[in-house]
Amino acid sequence: MDIFFIYQTNLGVFKMKKIGFLLVLVSCLALFAACGTNSAATKNDKIKIGASPTPHAAILEHIKPELKKKGIDLEIVKFDDYVLPNKALENGDIDANYFSTVPYFNLQKKENNYDFANVGAIHLEPMGIYSHKIKKVSDIPAGAKVIVSNVPSEWGRILNIFEKNNLIKIKEGVQIDKATFDDITENPKHLVFDHSVDPTLLTSAYENNEGDLVAINSNFAYEKGLNPVKDSLMIESDDSPYVNIVATKTSDKNNKDIKKIVEVLHEPAVQKWIEKKWGGSVVPVDK
Repeated sequence: MDIFFIYQTNLGVFKMKKIGFLLVLVSCLALFAACGTNSAATKNDKIKIGASPTPHAAILEHIKPELKKKGIDLEIVKFDDYVLPNKALENGDIDANYFSTVPYFNLQKKENNYDFANVGAIHLEPMGIYSHKIKKVSDIPAGAKVIVSNVPSEWGRILNIFEKNNLIKIKEGVQIDKATFDDITENPKHLVFDHSVDPTLLTSAYENNEGDLVAINSNFAYEKGLNPVKDSLMIESDDSPYVNIVATKTSDKNNKDIKKIVEVLHEPAVQKWIEKKWGGSVVPVDK
């Protein structure tokens, strides 16, 4: 026997078989569910950051799950040099970059008229001085050849390491990040500084014994399995101004998503992870 449901509208009274009623009911429920899902689903914002592979990209990779919870889908673009990340930012290919130190950032802004903003200091990678031949600072011979980066903004931090180890003296009143080899006033061991090598080639110079001492940026040292704390002959102090920063265009310095990313990078749990991951050779900062 057929069962009918009777319902009334302004147009009159209608009868509907049970099966028809159920089909209509299911369709309505599905429609409401779909509407509810669409209203609840919110697309995450996409942010693209350029970074050096180690440790910068690794740190960003670590915080991706947390950022996703906060509504940000982070895409990491890796760069192996110090020039392309700023060009990519200038061209709008990325939203921010995370690779440079404050002095390098300031120098690049000045030389290239970049309209960039420093939106947060994240960590320090202490510069290390390495040697296959020499095991103690006191054993550095007279006339030793020291190979360093050809990037002028790096020279002050390298010279500061040598000065703190009583190997040279810098002209009084010269700021660390402004010092050059012309500012050396005393060099009792007559150290010979070769500052013609691209930073990406410093580890090769070390492996090939091209100098008695080689100053290597820590991000490149990590990639070759060197630990600045354990393997260097001399290391930069933690009070160095050469902290690594997140930079963006000035027009984006108040971007809410980029601010969230910096906030997450400054979270205590993330900073502890950084310290543990690199055994203290990457020092988190909160500025």
